[in-house]
Amino acid sequence: MHNTHLLTSKQLAKLYSIVSMAFLLASSSVPMLLMFLVSFTVSSLMGSSLGNFNQNFDITWGDGRAKILSNGELLTLNLDKASGSGFQSTNEYLFGKIDMQLKLVPGNSAGTVTAYYLSSKGSTWDEIDFEFLGNLSGDPYILHTNVFSQGKGNREQQFYLWFDPTTDFHTYSILWNPQRIIFSVDGTPIREFKNMESIGVPFPKNQPMRIYSSLWNADDWATRGGLVKTDWSQAPFTASYRNFNAKDACVWSNGASSCGTNSSAAAASSNTNAWLSEELGSTSQQRLEWVKKNYMIYNYCTDAKRFPQGLPPECNAS
Repeated sequence: MHNTHLLTSKQLAKLYSIVSMAFLLASSSVPMLLMFLVSFTVSSLMGSSLGNFNQNFDITWGDGRAKILSNGELLTLNLDKASGSGFQSTNEYLFGKIDMQLKLVPGNSAGTVTAYYLSSKGSTWDEIDFEFLGNLSGDPYILHTNVFSQGKGNREQQFYLWFDPTTDFHTYSILWNPQRIIFSVDGTPIREFKNMESIGVPFPKNQPMRIYSSLWNADDWATRGGLVKTDWSQAPFTASYRNFNAKDACVWSNGASSCGTNSSAAAASSNTNAWLSEELGSTSQQRLEWVKKNYMIYNYCTDAKRFPQGLPPECNAS
């Protein structure tokens, strides 16, 4: 439905300006150089359109409450008493390094949830979740994370953030490769879920997933267990999105991966797909521990009351 090969008027103007300058500077003895310059410019401009919401996403619900603005560079979701809104990616992915910048609902956001996640279909679905639980003005958002594999979740970890996520855009990232899933905020890792199939823990690796996001009312549970309700006098509530980036991701289409092989090891051997075997270095590991120590407020792996028969096996693994 979406033509990904059309340049915007701004991009055409930029292309015309660069090419015109090239003609002025280039002599007739260097036509190949000029051709290379034009080719490079078009390639760069097309690359810069990767984050265009018109091309990469479909609004799926909300009856006009979701809007794509600024020539596809900005998407907003709105929630009022009648309905929330949501969108999904046009592509499915089987592994990827995916970034999105979000600016969350400001002010009194109690009762609202902004969900941003990857998910497959079916009763044994896989899912990788960011959920932002709103709160009263002045109280911090809670960032809720979860990982589902083969329809089983119950792997919640929750965090406060070290900044106000409503005053500006911040980057929320998921690195999903065959060995691990890493959740990051502004480049700082906050959670790692490793592939522990060797001890019987299912890991998302066979089901392609789409990107989904929604803004909805969950005042029966979202804020202080449902004690604080949504203040509809503050509506409409708005969350904003920009700078989507999935250039390092394997698009799944017609049963095949854009990475060119079903062997993740072979794909990772290419420098282009180095993210397929990426892991946390020592500095990133230290930052992860800093987040756990200072900002983690719930970890299913320490909730012994919840698991009277024993903690899940991944919790006891080193």
